[in-house]
Amino acid sequence: MTPLISRTRFSVLDRSRTREGHSGPEALRDTVRLARELEELGYHRFWVSEHHGVPGVAGSAPTVLAAAVAAATRTIRVGTGGVMLPNHQPLVVAEQFGVLESLFPGRIDMGLGRSVGFTDGVRRALGRGKEDAEDFGARIDELLGWFCGTSPTGVHARPAEGLTVPPFVLAMGEGATIAARAGLPVVIGDLRGRDRMRRGIDHYREHFRPSVWAGEPYVVISGTVAVADTAERARRLLIPEAWSMAHARTRGTFPPLPPAERVGSLAMTAKERGLYESGLGGHIAGTKEQVADELETVLEETGAQEVLVTTSTHDRTALLDSYRRLAALTGLTGPADPTGAKDGSAVRR
Repeated sequence: MTPLISRTRFSVLDRSRTREGHSGPEALRDTVRLARELEELGYHRFWVSEHHGVPGVAGSAPTVLAAAVAAATRTIRVGTGGVMLPNHQPLVVAEQFGVLESLFPGRIDMGLGRSVGFTDGVRRALGRGKEDAEDFGARIDELLGWFCGTSPTGVHARPAEGLTVPPFVLAMGEGATIAARAGLPVVIGDLRGRDRMRRGIDHYREHFRPSVWAGEPYVVISGTVAVADTAERARRLLIPEAWSMAHARTRGTFPPLPPAERVGSLAMTAKERGLYESGLGGHIAGTKEQVADELETVLEETGAQEVLVTTSTHDRTALLDSYRRLAALTGLTGPADPTGAKDGSAVRR
């Protein structure tokens, strides 16, 4: 373990991916179980996601799932990666996070994204259109105003007003600009597009304006990290997600994750095969030594303070083993202080 890795925070986003042979409710229970296990390993935070109408994802209500995770854990920070703000009224989001922070003080994060649904049908069902993503910055300003008590409506968000729930912006492109202008921490990915990631981070740091939420830029990089005793076994962890992504991009539906061994027997068109092979590349995957080298490189390139691991696979036992190996190589030593940095400073982020 290098000094650079040892001072970096490591966290996890679990998307509650459904798996062939397993139900959606089981996927949600798997997420809660994983959070407990990762808390014991010393990961800094555990986030859940928001997806609507996706066969391969059970996590559709992130603040509800975050409450279940927080209730099942004691010290790990819990949050959303993220609540898709264009889908919701900012007042309601503020109220939800106010309730979470009231129930689990000092442990809640508010990760915010600007997606509005993957398909026209989902957007219609939500009563939203693609254009709703364009006022993301204004929605963030309104949301944060509810916590500060500055809404011009005369209405007060209860119990959110006066509470501090650290906000993060999930961003690439325009989202990074919005995060910088608002003075908020940014979560930026993915690891497969290193050049684009670096450009986004540079732009964010260059245009960052200090705020009451963050006095200086704070960068979280996100992506898949897989660790196993051999490079081949680590690569095997990537196979189900790579195939599901290829299927989604060629057939328009995002399916449950198949077992890795079944993917090897599937017939694929040339386009599917190309997308599948592409989906296997660019991640951080391999043995402990290989992953440590790659992490060192990407941290040097980006200057990120934190890594948010987003690995999904069919084999949950192998996934937990990967997280255990990653915890060992990064120096995690057990349940973390949710209000402190890795070096012990009292930064609530």
